[in-house]
Amino acid sequence: MTAVPMTQPKTAALGGTGTWFEDFVPGQRMRHARGSTIDEVEGQLLAKLVINTAHAHWNEHAMASVGGRLVFGLVTGSTVIGLTMQDTAERALAEVRLDRLRFTAPVHHGDTVYAYTEVKTCEPSDREDAGLVTFRHWGTKGDHTVVFTCERTVLIKRASHWSDR
Repeated sequence: MTAVPMTQPKTAALGGTGTWFEDFVPGQRMRHARGSTIDEVEGQLLAKLVINTAHAHWNEHAMASVGGRLVFGLVTGSTVIGLTMQDTAERALAEVRLDRLRFTAPVHHGDTVYAYTEVKTCEPSDREDAGLVTFRHWGTKGDHTVVFTCERTVLIKRASHWSDR
């Protein structure tokens, strides 16, 4: 994948608004306001903590011909999901499911990642005070190359039970 959606989603506000279960609508798209540059610390720390010994994460000399060491994929995925949190899970009661993770292009130290979201489904849950929202998230580098995609289901509070609005 190398392109963002054909219609550019509206950039979300820096403050989380419209994050109750009732506010989400299938088909709704967001471009999250912040990006994050993944530096050496993030790229190296987790790879070493989990003892991911893949050559691509540890050996700059060996990886020089392909642009340098690669960022551990779970750092990329976590960064993308983290960038979406304020707009998608600010009122979450639980993370329910994370599916269809795909790492579609390499991320190198120094690359900046941006996040996008599409609301896939909004469904009732077994709780009266919350509902299930399934999101499709994707992350891109500055050149719009898609580097990560996933689907995530979150149990989100209903304003009708938790808010004074």
